[in-house]
Amino acid sequence: MNFKKAIFYLPLISFLTLSTFSCKNKNTQEQADNGCKNQGLELPEWAKSAPIYQVNIRQYTPEGTINAFKTHLPRLAEMNVKILWIMPIQPIGKLHRKGKLGSYYSIANYREVSEEYGTLDDFRAMVNEAHRLGMRVILDWVANHTAWDHPWITEHPDWYKQDENGVILSPIPDWSDVAQLNYSNPALREAMKNEMKFWIFETDIDGFRCDVAELVPANFWASAFKELQQIKPLYLLAEAEGIELYENFHATYGWTLHHIMNRIAAGDSTAESIDNYLETQQRESYRKNMQRMYFTSNHDENSWNGTEFERLGELHKAMFVTMAFLPNAVPMIYTGQEAALKKRLNFFDRDPVSWNTYELTDFYKKVFGLFISHPTVAAACPTGDFLRLDNGDYKNLYIYMRTLNDKKILVITNLGKESAIVPDLEIIHGEWNDLMTEQKRTIKSGQTIELQSGDFIVLYT
Repeated sequence: MNFKKAIFYLPLISFLTLSTFSCKNKNTQEQADNGCKNQGLELPEWAKSAPIYQVNIRQYTPEGTINAFKTHLPRLAEMNVKILWIMPIQPIGKLHRKGKLGSYYSIANYREVSEEYGTLDDFRAMVNEAHRLGMRVILDWVANHTAWDHPWITEHPDWYKQDENGVILSPIPDWSDVAQLNYSNPALREAMKNEMKFWIFETDIDGFRCDVAELVPANFWASAFKELQQIKPLYLLAEAEGIELYENFHATYGWTLHHIMNRIAAGDSTAESIDNYLETQQRESYRKNMQRMYFTSNHDENSWNGTEFERLGELHKAMFVTMAFLPNAVPMIYTGQEAALKKRLNFFDRDPVSWNTYELTDFYKKVFGLFISHPTVAAACPTGDFLRLDNGDYKNLYIYMRTLNDKKILVITNLGKESAIVPDLEIIHGEWNDLMTEQKRTIKSGQTIELQSGDFIVLYT
């Protein structure tokens, strides 16, 4: 679709490609209000605009313990983090283990804390402190498989998938350190629900990030979450992307956009490909009460595909800003990103982060702060219009605005390798607040704004 020849007014999203804002979709807010009612799970109020921070306890500190990580909580709260996603902390299986310490996702006992990290009391105290500082905690949950030395292997072999000879199977050959659970067994389903309930009752966590969620039957998640939500309102994040997951989860991964950003940085696509992605999202899911978690790194990406510096280079901040304020976005960063971590962390062994000067803390703090406070980017169900503005002759210049009444956010990013000139658009003329400089900024008719590769501007009223 050629965005340079038309104006598109879609429910909740408008693509504006003329130099002036010539008309307004009067039904947008009415459609948004109707689209937000009784669709999908009800999102906890505290999760509607809540940036996520992924915590790798093993690599976080030289000690690699829960208590050592706990000392960082005030710093993370100051950085405007609202949800802490804690990677699995349970004991790791020894049988068929990979590397010296094994995979976080090879769990030998669901109800215990690995002694290398500390104790259940340590974790409980960490959750309490996070709550005191205004943050919520979700625990990474591995429901698809267990370690080979989990007690269920010998006590309940029928809870696992087996071949015709009764041999328990791995989910896929490469995941040789784990055994595939069998959800056709009602007893397993009940046991897994109880394991999840344990962490809510015993440690007061606020939800779960569910590993490879699409590999676990949807009717299990539906049944389990119906019971778990009766204990307390939970935040439920699926490591998957399919629209069908919103029947049971509040948020899913933005994998597709992540890969688009990688291709843009590699020169294999242009920023205009983001428009195709947003149109697809519009058709499939934006009328639902949902979130997409967007990121430039996570534990898998960092360890296996490289840091954001390897994949995105000097574009990494512009990419993050571009994603952070899109409709239904919830931004996430991984352990060490605020310190500009430039190494791949070993997945199966100790490899502590070098924190240095926390040089990107101010950047993420400002982005998170605007995301939390600005009414146009309510993540649960968009309350502000999304306007895609004309990028002129520069295919890697991406310009959009979020608007709600007199409140606006303007995002301009250069995702290309060459410099670009921002078109003289009447809609962006006026007085603004500059997020990064914290100064007032005026954009006037005829003014030339040139952005170098990786440059970005975030303005708001």
